[in-house]
Amino acid sequence: MSHQDLMIKAMTYQSPEELPVGLGTLPAVWFRYGKDMIGLAKRFPKIFGEIKDDHDPRNWLGQSYRAGSYTDEWGCVWSNIEEGLSSIVTEHPVKRREDIRSLKMPENRNGHMPHGFMYLRLLDLRGFEEAMLDFADECGELQILIDLVAEYNVIQTEIMVKNSGEIIYFGDDLGMQDGLAIGPAKWRKYLKPAFAKIFAVARTAGKYVYMHTDGHIHEIIPDLFDAGVHMVNPQYRANGLDNLVRVCKGRYPINLDLDRQMFPFCTPAQCKDHVAECLDALFMPEGGLSLSIEIGPDVPLANIEALCEAAEAARYYR
Repeated sequence: MSHQDLMIKAMTYQSPEELPVGLGTLPAVWFRYGKDMIGLAKRFPKIFGEIKDDHDPRNWLGQSYRAGSYTDEWGCVWSNIEEGLSSIVTEHPVKRREDIRSLKMPENRNGHMPHGFMYLRLLDLRGFEEAMLDFADECGELQILIDLVAEYNVIQTEIMVKNSGEIIYFGDDLGMQDGLAIGPAKWRKYLKPAFAKIFAVARTAGKYVYMHTDGHIHEIIPDLFDAGVHMVNPQYRANGLDNLVRVCKGRYPINLDLDRQMFPFCTPAQCKDHVAECLDALFMPEGGLSLSIEIGPDVPLANIEALCEAAEAARYYR
């Protein structure tokens, strides 16, 4: 059974035959460990897929993972000083609040929905401080900007669903380490309707909606499902395992993002204990759970190996 089929069974509580487990690596991981990483990947083909001896992400690096700068379709300037890690926005094009009223929607219609397509897009356009002032003041320009970005995302989603699989993957980091920067009330007022419009396009097309979102977001997980999500991808550390059990278990399917803030500093045994802890707390035979492991170049190779071993065993957890 394919990973997509297992994910659909997990998010619809249809008792998946195996627990869906995914492991993602930043390109910089392969740059650091080279042949050692290739050898490890070949030991776990169910996790990594087919890996060739000459595997080198430099051959297909996306723009945001290359050193240097580029300007995106909205006019945001992205910069990167480390090949294989992700860029950040270093120049925000909508510097003054009044400039929102003259901002035009990008002309490209390619069905591309980047990470940070809605909420983070507002911050990328305005800059964090200016965006927070917009939300604090609840100015009229804020709603104009939200509507413009949402309309563009609806158009892009309409194109995307025509060429996608059964699951549509969205990503937008809504939380910080300890909460939502704008608070749950303003998120529900301003962002929830925008996400609902976008997700409705996917659902109308008969697709399942998967939402990746970093940060402390457990207060609004029910709202995300109200807005049309079928599965959400919350972080262990920022939300806390107890909160995720309380809010989600048996109610809202999650693809749990394991504690990547711990992985660089713990032992291999602690990595395995962490996976076991999460399974013991959240697993249900009928579904509602999958596991996601993200690896950066600061994670020791021994810990990556331990996580792969734990992930392989987790597939058959009962």
